[in-house]
Amino acid sequence: MSSTGDDAAVGGRCAVHMPRAARTVTDLPRMGRFPAVQPGQPAIERLAPTSDLLGFRGPTACAAAGITYRQLDYWARTGLLEPSVRTAYPSTSQRLYSFRDILLLKIVKRLLDAGVSLQNIRVAVAHLQAAAQADLAGLTLMCDGATVYECTTPQQVVDLLKGGQGVFGIAVGAVWQELELTLGRLHAERTDTGETLVGHDPADELAQRRNRAV
Repeated sequence: MSSTGDDAAVGGRCAVHMPRAARTVTDLPRMGRFPAVQPGQPAIERLAPTSDLLGFRGPTACAAAGITYRQLDYWARTGLLEPSVRTAYPSTSQRLYSFRDILLLKIVKRLLDAGVSLQNIRVAVAHLQAAAQADLAGLTLMCDGATVYECTTPQQVVDLLKGGQGVFGIAVGAVWQELELTLGRLHAERTDTGETLVGHDPADELAQRRNRAV
């Protein structure tokens, strides 16, 4: 049974150190593109997975973040990380997650795996949600199993390591690039029209070419 994080040990007073100065913003390449309309229709516009015009349903968010639907549902119901595009209310609607939401889901999963308490994870998530999306790419999160530290420069990482802290690190920019590539292969939904967009998977295209050659 997969852990939802609710059984994580709660440490002492939450101490998440998040320095705000000297941010480094990395201009990441746009690796995935979504068609603007359904296949077979004449369209040349393609949207990046990071576009505000795209949302991702629960199963897609789970696949991209590497979590179970039980974890996704529990975190949404307890307020740890709710979808910012569309919630499950009214009950007839489906949750819709943004690129940023899924990025944070991946980070939460990695922090839980590193043994960080749920209490500290909640504070870290709230801080990352308040930050500008462009700033996230330049961050490295370091943690020692109890405390989470935000580093914006390589020197800050070195200083933590010299002090015997930060035994586990998450380069948010690397997670960003990985997620952008993954979501580019999965289905998305346009937030303005509600239409379903089919991701582009090079492996599927290669298989289709091989089938045509047989």
